Amino acid sequence: MRSDQLKPTTLDLFADAEVQQPATSQQIGEQSLVLRGFALPWLERLLPALDEVLLAAPFRQMITPGGFTMSVGLSSCGTLGWTTDRTGYRYTHTDPQTAQPWPDMPTVFLELAQAAALAAGFGDFMPDSCLINRYVPGAKMSLHQDKNERDYSAPIVSVSLGLPAIFLFGGHARSDKSQRVPLFHGDIVVWGGVDRLRYHGILPLKDGQHSRLGAQRINFTFRTAG
Repeated sequence: MRSDQLKPTTLDLFADAEVQQPATSQQIGEQSLVLRGFALPWLERLLPALDEVLLAAPFRQMITPGGFTMSVGLSSCGTLGWTTDRTGYRYTHTDPQTAQPWPDMPTVFLELAQAAALAAGFGDFMPDSCLINRYVPGAKMSLHQDKNERDYSAPIVSVSLGLPAIFLFGGHARSDKSQRVPLFHGDIVVWGGVDRLRYHGILPLKDGQHSRLGAQRINFTFRTAG
């Protein structure tokens, strides 16, 4: 499904986050930042590149090891793609749906991820995997840690596009209290170092229409997986 396939019919209060969100940063942890509006100058290159990736690896709803169908649509690009089924969570070199290698990571994806990481204090970031999630109203992501990677020294870079969402940023135990951080179109969250294994998630997405992406939120998560 193309990133612009769902067209808006009404204007949501949060739709024009380009105007609402200044290019500032918000500290949410010792080594964790929200870079407000950081991705906005990249959109004219970012969205066409996303469409090319989705032509080769369309969104699909995967099955968790517990047998549940995820509410979020997933795709990947890069050397390694993240996948899940009844046998577990893991990275693979090939798309299990096509048995072909995952699409190459577009240059603009890599450049944006590296620029955001550097702005948050993490130099020399070399992601080899980009998980692409599509949220529609009602979709959510439960609290989890990113711990399928071989090396935790690299940060996580997470890009939000489309509808606003509430990002849950917790502690190092699932039972720790989570911050509720609003994320808007163009915001990027970067966390690493002492915060690298903090639990995080997304509350159920609220109904709405974004002026550019329609009734959906697209999220890129860049990781160094191999």
